[in-house]
Amino acid sequence: MKNTFGNNISVTLFGESHGEAIGAVLDGIPAGVEVDLEFIRKQLDLRRPVGKISTPRSEADKFQLVSGCFNGKTTGTPICIVIPNENTHSKDYSSSYGKARPGHADYTAFCKYNGCEDYRGGGHFSGRITAGLVAAGAIAIKMLDSKNIKIGTHILKCAGVFDDSFKNINDELDALNNKAFAVINDDKGKQMIENIEKAAAKGDSVGGILETVVTGLPVGVGEPWFDSLESVLSHGLFSIPAIKGVEFGQGFNCADMLGSEMNDSFKLDNGEIVTETNNNGGINGGISNGMPLVIKCAVKPTPSISKEQNTVDFINNENTVLSVKGRHDPCIVHRARVVADSVVAITLCDVLSQKFGTDWFGED
Repeated sequence: MKNTFGNNISVTLFGESHGEAIGAVLDGIPAGVEVDLEFIRKQLDLRRPVGKISTPRSEADKFQLVSGCFNGKTTGTPICIVIPNENTHSKDYSSSYGKARPGHADYTAFCKYNGCEDYRGGGHFSGRITAGLVAAGAIAIKMLDSKNIKIGTHILKCAGVFDDSFKNINDELDALNNKAFAVINDDKGKQMIENIEKAAAKGDSVGGILETVVTGLPVGVGEPWFDSLESVLSHGLFSIPAIKGVEFGQGFNCADMLGSEMNDSFKLDNGEIVTETNNNGGINGGISNGMPLVIKCAVKPTPSISKEQNTVDFINNENTVLSVKGRHDPCIVHRARVVADSVVAITLCDVLSQKFGTDWFGED
């Protein structure tokens, strides 16, 4: 099982949902990068459950940096982040073992690992593992911030309700990054939350769309063909368990546009080359063009629902009916937003290091 992503700068994930601990190892980070422990805590808090629209399972996420940092800065060696699991109810899963929860990896994991997988709470396939990504991503976000590269995500759509579009991007990014429920229009956010609670009351769940924007990315980052900026970002984002679609700029909307509508015309603005529109989402030919990077991710409804569903008991080889027990989110879109930020940040640190070298991040 391969659990490492990235080339010059890489992240490795470890642990299981109900194991002793989860975490991540960041490798390739140069020496001298400041590590902001309070910011890591803030990012982990953004991933934590929020009231009735989240799971009752609430972990403290008391992370430890057990290597790679000294006196508040990176040492250049691998950074190991450990996050203990403290609030597990493993008995919730003992009676359902062998019954394939629809939308989950129970059956595929059993087939791949010959029944040796830790099935409790989804084991290594659980969204719980994203806490390690968020902790590692917090370091990457600060590295990008030191180069005036900003990242932020809002809930573009959830439970049938659309948020407003970006207008004053940098100001809105700052505001979004401090919200537990990241929307531009708070009234739209309230409508989303009401609809999530209605679905939860019926034993069901909802999904949505996240829109991530990156500003300040230099021109010329990325490669043509197989390592295009879209390719590597999609690779990372599709690793988030609930992501089922990724698009850049206008994405699938371009199928209904004319070339004259889709093309981004270039112009000089105070001596800087920019485009009049940003339908391509800041990328041409797999390479950044200096405009804001715009990415949308489709997040599926949480598969764990209390409604009865038909399934198969793959241990006894028989049809059965399953109602998922335990503590689950009626929606994970608002929690996945900081995971998307983290994956984008880690990926961009990697591709930027390929262009400028890893030591670039350690330079003032």
